[in-house]
Amino acid sequence: MTDENCAEVLARSLVTAGVTTMFGYPGDPTIELMEQARRQGIDVVLARREGTAAFMAEGQAALTGSLGVAFSTLGPGSTALVNGVAAAQLDRVPMLALSGQIESGSEQFFTHQVVDHKLLFSPITKWSGRLEPRSAATVIRKAIRTATAERPGAVHLTCPNDSLTATALDGEVLAVPLGRERQATVVVERAAGAAGPLELLGGARRPIVLAGISAARAEASASLVAFAEALGAPVVVAPMAKGVFPESHPLFAGVSDVACNKVVKEFMDGADLIVAVGFDPVELVKPWTFKAPVLHLDSTPNTDQIYAAPCEVTGDIAAVLDWLTAGWRGEPRWSDGEEAAHRERLRAAYYAGRTSGRLNPSDVVDLVQSALPADTVVTTDVGSHKFLVAQGWRTERPRSVLMSNGLSAMGFGLPAAIAAAMTVPGHQVVAMIGDGGFAMTATELRLAARLGLGLVCVVFTDGSLNRIELKQMAIGYPSTATQLEEMDLVALAGGLACDGVRVDSEGDLEKVLGDLGGLTRPLIIEAQIDPAQYLAQF
Repeated sequence: MTDENCAEVLARSLVTAGVTTMFGYPGDPTIELMEQARRQGIDVVLARREGTAAFMAEGQAALTGSLGVAFSTLGPGSTALVNGVAAAQLDRVPMLALSGQIESGSEQFFTHQVVDHKLLFSPITKWSGRLEPRSAATVIRKAIRTATAERPGAVHLTCPNDSLTATALDGEVLAVPLGRERQATVVVERAAGAAGPLELLGGARRPIVLAGISAARAEASASLVAFAEALGAPVVVAPMAKGVFPESHPLFAGVSDVACNKVVKEFMDGADLIVAVGFDPVELVKPWTFKAPVLHLDSTPNTDQIYAAPCEVTGDIAAVLDWLTAGWRGEPRWSDGEEAAHRERLRAAYYAGRTSGRLNPSDVVDLVQSALPADTVVTTDVGSHKFLVAQGWRTERPRSVLMSNGLSAMGFGLPAAIAAAMTVPGHQVVAMIGDGGFAMTATELRLAARLGLGLVCVVFTDGSLNRIELKQMAIGYPSTATQLEEMDLVALAGGLACDGVRVDSEGDLEKVLGDLGGLTRPLIIEAQIDPAQYLAQF
């Protein structure tokens, strides 16, 4: 037993788990929590609203692989936190969300600002618990371990005001496993009469690898490259796994379920075996329609059953791939010509629909990438532009392109970029967002300006919620509630203590991007695009 209060135990536990930053919006019940976090050296960051605080925590966790922490007060603070918590859960990002609550003795009958957090957060988290003096350290350990365990996700803790200030009767802070330790154990499970993994690989003549976010979390890139090269098999990656397979590699075959999806799907339709390497069906936008058998390689069994896989190999994904590569005795299955032809079709599809003499969405992606360093971290919001960024931005390493593609929540891109710029100050960070997502979160740029973050915010400005407007057009409906009023983003930038510039041509954008040296505050680039290219993509 210690003489520390529960807020102290919570703050020390977070430090032990490697937490350096908390993002949130305060209220009366969280005053003690914030003070104890400050005393423990945790940077307590005031976001402009609870939802963006959660996106900041998610962005930081997605970038680093470590635990993200967001906090709110009771009542409306906790309900405003919901979207970001749900995003972390479905994006498979480890997050601990903390909400203050009224004193325990009044919670059962008092109604002002009282929301039942257990009912509110249970459907959108791995676990929703409660901080109490008699079990404080144990509950905190459970929360941290649950959030970080495979598959990672969100955990919520209700923190009553009187619990945070009360002496912790369970106050021993102990470390729990957080990172990934490589294990040689490989488990093969087969349905009755099913072939084993090496038999399936040996019998396939056109295997395709589909790699997902579990492979990125497992840091399996080197093993994935060796496996694909041994088989001579092309690799398609899921959007949140971008970089798990280097995109300059001749076996890279594109990104699934984004722009050019028809070309990627047709290519995968030609496979006679799909090797799902850490692929998480949470990223599947359309139903699984591939007819080829699936070999499931992952850290978890195929409990989703989005696809049938009579043979499953589970364990550390890198170890699984190494084991299969070592056991492979066949020849490369695909010819260089077939793979090159697919990449040419993919490239042509990506640039389809461009309007000559106008600033096209793909022009923005290409020009920004060519102007920025190779180790740039890019975040993207949700919208038509995200599908082009996901396919067109080339990356060689995982965790360099951050997006919400489980919940696919608008409003993620800018807060995630702010958190990334805080976390890796030596790297250039660029947020690629639509004008709709920008309108949701623009005021967070005042925080970025105060912190002196030289991030670049590129706003794809077309005055509409394009993804929905295109679907309205497809069925002959008028644009209802999908048109955005014109905004002067340059003037807005000045009001937020940022720099701002407006461009509507490739030349103008290229000129702006050529003079980014020494940014000491955010730069907002209002890129007035012609959205016609989106129609060809989708």
